[in-house]
Amino acid sequence: MILTLLLTSLYVGVLSDHHGRTNQLPDRSTIVHLFEWKWKDIADECERFLAPKGYGGVQISPPSENLIIHLPNGSRPWYERYQVMSYKLKTRSGDENDFLNMTTRCNRVGVRIYADVVVNHMTGDNSNNKGTAGSTADFQNYHYPAVPYIREHFHNPPCVINNYNNVRNCQLLGLKDLNQTIRYVRSKICLYINHLIKFGVRSCNLVGLKDLNHTSSYVQTQIAVFLNNLISLGVAGFRVDAAKHMWPNDLKEIYKKLKNLNTEFGFAPHTKPFIYQEVIYYGNEPIKPNEYMSFGDVTEFRVGIELKTVFRGRNSLKWLVSWGEQWGLSPSDTALAFIDNHDTQRTSDVLTYKESRAYKAAIAFMLAHPYGEPRIMSSYAFENSEQGPPTDNKEDILSPTINEDDTCGSGWVCEHRWRQIYQMVAFRNIVKGSAIENWWDNGDNQIAFSRGKKGFIVFNVQASDLSRELKTGLPPGKYCDVISGKREGSRCSGQQILVKSDSSAHIQLSGSGEDMHLAIHVGAESLLQAA
Repeated sequence: MILTLLLTSLYVGVLSDHHGRTNQLPDRSTIVHLFEWKWKDIADECERFLAPKGYGGVQISPPSENLIIHLPNGSRPWYERYQVMSYKLKTRSGDENDFLNMTTRCNRVGVRIYADVVVNHMTGDNSNNKGTAGSTADFQNYHYPAVPYIREHFHNPPCVINNYNNVRNCQLLGLKDLNQTIRYVRSKICLYINHLIKFGVRSCNLVGLKDLNHTSSYVQTQIAVFLNNLISLGVAGFRVDAAKHMWPNDLKEIYKKLKNLNTEFGFAPHTKPFIYQEVIYYGNEPIKPNEYMSFGDVTEFRVGIELKTVFRGRNSLKWLVSWGEQWGLSPSDTALAFIDNHDTQRTSDVLTYKESRAYKAAIAFMLAHPYGEPRIMSSYAFENSEQGPPTDNKEDILSPTINEDDTCGSGWVCEHRWRQIYQMVAFRNIVKGSAIENWWDNGDNQIAFSRGKKGFIVFNVQASDLSRELKTGLPPGKYCDVISGKREGSRCSGQQILVKSDSSAHIQLSGSGEDMHLAIHVGAESLLQAA
């Protein structure tokens, strides 16, 4: 009975497998975050790689003018992009002409652009007061003439966020659970404390960045003008930075002012921009994702946290049979799922490119499972948390070089070009709309499941090898495992798997191999020869 309920929940979950609201083409999926890439390079990547491999969209770095910050060694940090000087479209990634070239070329090949927009705040204080478009500001007087904003457009008097969470168990002021009266008093104190925390998070300065007052109709209008300009230039939607730090009703009012997408870029008439909002939540916090879900998707940070534990072998894979809402995650049709992002790579204990074996497996599971709308991180190599993108003179961003094996050079990691990742993007596109079936596990850290009759995937996170007959759900034939290699004409460069007439196959997966998983599907890259 319990297994039946679990499998029923898995079947229902496939209804969220592809979200039309993302404005991606029907045969595409998956957003890749090309972090700190130049607009011209993104346009090139859309045409030469992303479209052919089936990626649905690109999240770009903030396009608005930012403060120029120099570190002691003369280089510039990545986080300067999140210190806004104006809404002019000029950064190290390019100017407005470069931006339009990117959206035109990417939309032409069916890859959508989602702009990371920073509208919660402006800059912090800095010895330099010049932006990437030449704008200046008077930090002490909260004056940003290029917008323009003046002090009355910010929360005043300024305050600093000093607490994000409620006090654990609300054991405040030394109170104990002695009787019902004290518990009642404690609950009232907790509610009051949580209210103060919400107010502080949403009305005070985030790490010293000057916090805009979004209740102001003037501020709402300036932000809407900025976003509508991006819409006119061909974006498909927005990643809203620091949404948690803005009052939900204020954001709702801003979104009401947004135009439909520009039909000149191939969008259907009356199409709304896809909005996904950064709402950091790990549980037991006063500000919750569901406060923002009625008017946009939310970033589900717990996906990376939970799958990190699983694919490091600290929580059994068998429990993934109920992956999704039953793990306490946000509803699938509102969740932006990801393993790591540009922040968590540097500040949290998550899987990243630096732990590639487990990282590739976690991404493979995320892409094989219908939960949420997936986003892949594409990084540059870094040694410290402030390090900016590769440059040729500590100022100008270097373009990635492309190696013969499709990987990147010049300091760029380009996880989206790893075979084990882009092949799983293709897997997701092929199996969309199919139920999770044929679940198998060994009671611990080996699992397998099919997506209907279209795809089959296996994971082995334990030291011992997996070797057994498993039901794949696929039509009989010869298949190439797209993880260990790829189809090359009439042969497989990796493992070949024979699916028999009853859809079973003998599966072998090493516990110490390069990858923790294998995958086959009915697409041309995997199906070598039908029976």
